[in-house]
Amino acid sequence: MDTLVIAEKPSVALRLAMALGNGKQEQKHTNERVSYYEIKNGKDTLYVAAAVGHLFTITQKDKTRGYPVLEIEWAPSHSVSSFSEYTKKYLDALAVLSKKCDKFINACDYDTEGTVIGTNIIKFLSKSHLGDRAKRMKFSTTTTADLQEAYSHLTPLDLNNYYAGEVRHMLDWLWGINLSRALTHALAGRSFGGKSLSIGRVQGPTLALLAKHEISITKFVPKPFWRITATIQGTEFSNARGDIFDKKVALAAHEKTKQNATNGIIESVEATERKVNPYPPFDLTSLQMEASRALHIDPSKTLAIAQSLYERSYISYPRTSSQKLPHTLGLPRIISDIAKNPNYSRLAGMLIKQKKFAPKEGAKTDEAHPSIFPTGVTPSGMTEEEARLYDMITKRFLSVFADAATVARLRIVADFAGEKYVANGAKITEKGWLEFYDYTQLEEKELPRFEKGTKAIATRVETAEMKTQPPKRYSKAGLISELEKRELGTKATRASIIDTLFKRSYVEGTSISVTKFGMSVYEALEKNCKMIVDEATTRQLEEDMEKISQGSKQESEVLEEGKEMLLQALKMFDEHKEQIAAEMKKAQYESEILGKCPKDGGNLVIRRSRVGKTFAACANYPKCMNTYSLPQKALIQPTGRTCEHCHTPIIKVIRRARRPFEMDLDPNCITKKDWAPFGEPKKVAEPKKEPMQQAPPPTAGPVKAKAKKTKVKEEVKKVTKRKMKKRVQKDEGFE
Repeated sequence: MDTLVIAEKPSVALRLAMALGNGKQEQKHTNERVSYYEIKNGKDTLYVAAAVGHLFTITQKDKTRGYPVLEIEWAPSHSVSSFSEYTKKYLDALAVLSKKCDKFINACDYDTEGTVIGTNIIKFLSKSHLGDRAKRMKFSTTTTADLQEAYSHLTPLDLNNYYAGEVRHMLDWLWGINLSRALTHALAGRSFGGKSLSIGRVQGPTLALLAKHEISITKFVPKPFWRITATIQGTEFSNARGDIFDKKVALAAHEKTKQNATNGIIESVEATERKVNPYPPFDLTSLQMEASRALHIDPSKTLAIAQSLYERSYISYPRTSSQKLPHTLGLPRIISDIAKNPNYSRLAGMLIKQKKFAPKEGAKTDEAHPSIFPTGVTPSGMTEEEARLYDMITKRFLSVFADAATVARLRIVADFAGEKYVANGAKITEKGWLEFYDYTQLEEKELPRFEKGTKAIATRVETAEMKTQPPKRYSKAGLISELEKRELGTKATRASIIDTLFKRSYVEGTSISVTKFGMSVYEALEKNCKMIVDEATTRQLEEDMEKISQGSKQESEVLEEGKEMLLQALKMFDEHKEQIAAEMKKAQYESEILGKCPKDGGNLVIRRSRVGKTFAACANYPKCMNTYSLPQKALIQPTGRTCEHCHTPIIKVIRRARRPFEMDLDPNCITKKDWAPFGEPKKVAEPKKEPMQQAPPPTAGPVKAKAKKTKVKEEVKKVTKRKMKKRVQKDEGFE
């Protein structure tokens, strides 16, 4: 009986073939040069072939451009979007192989996405009706031993997970396309400065979370408070009251302490020891947070790097919520294999010598996979970032088997006529797991020797007036953690949802702040169609999809409920779309004001020509005809400052993958004499610091003769790009 084994990616297909063929697999190619592997087993043949992610996608059945769109279907990705054209040859290869086979195995990643990818291929190409001829292969690493073990214990297709994943794809597509079209339609197709408009089932609540946080920061009113410290034997003690919010109380305490500065007494000296257990092994969210903190790697990139390490058999499957390391993984063997790597031989050897193979686990679980762990395969050919992430994962894994660290703590209380002061010291007496995991450090503070009942003299008493601080903004990793707590999105999609908010210019910055544009979208929807940004709506759907996975709810039931909720949201939107459009247009106009026109004092605003070029013009046109060129393919932001030489506004220019810079608008300003053409600073060795970085006139460019030769090509490229952009916006669904 011939069998087709479907891998999610070509790299995993190779590992599957090597494991299942015991090195006797034969690599072959289709006419389109797509690789697959043939393994002979007596009269039977095993074919191992790869997809390249999703070969099928959601599309609407008819081709109408309006909304609501409710009738949808799965279709080959290449037939829906030209950007997926490359998937056609892989689908064709699987189609040819499927005709030879009687049995099918979904060997894609064991998660919801992998289930949907593989099951769709079997469903649409094998005509097997997802019956007994189709099986599921479950594995958490791509090592030879694990792949062979998974193949020997095939299970029926995980159809409940498929149905839950299918509903998620459908509802995300339906909410994304309908709400985004509603926004665009309400604004009469206005692009808002080249910014694409979109909103989605999870994107809306995520924007709302950030916007509410931004509002709390903006409206925050700092309150004054006072902190009193006393210096005793060169050590700073803090007043036991902590932060004092009553100035009279603070001044009285200060004065009382000062008056009795030479008559204090050491009231108590308390020494304690505390055991500090290691952090639990990594799940995806904690890995993204730690990589962001310790390695300064973006969460999306962390996931991509981890996926690459998994596909090369260096670590286990990264998209997991688990902090568990079951003994069935063969933990002693993994530690022994890691010991063969010179980088970790000492640490792993310590565990082997002491026979420490029982991990300290966390509370989080995942039915599909254990926590992230190194497989024991010694890596080679890693990039610098891959090596750093692998090192952190490996050391975290080893540390969970180590002893707890021991910290000696000392608490000293001094009394000055009733005003008590406290000093706390800490010293690590046994490093334990800290010797293994050097990506974190416990803070130590040495204190001089104090004895209970001895005299205390405060050589200095100080009162500092301070102010309360607004809430901190989220980092990307911190936001992912918050979304997980609120059960918004999935472990695999949260980073991409956040990236979409950045792409839409709704948010900006490493400490994420909501832009004026993003705030206008949120406020318009919050006032007029709250359902779109209400996380309760999304959470209800998430719970229903979980019930599908558990088999307690039907796919059709949840899909219809999701459609009904969408129709309610669209009805509410349509009833208030004029107000939504008015508020967003007003906010957009305000966000495009760069400063004052030096000729007549009107607002200089961003405008677009018929061919799509941006420029700055006076809002009093046609009364004032003053205009300035702007750098193209860039995000332009006002700074609120004016050039002291030409008196035009100073703007900030942000281009993708380039360093931002500032410039004034006058192309002939003296500040541009040291800058290269084409709107970029000269790459010279550390120029003298100026009040601002100035760019040259953006109009500087090729000579007229060259411009004439390329003009037609330039216009063709622009038209093509606009068409492609429209097609992407049409095809794109948003979660």
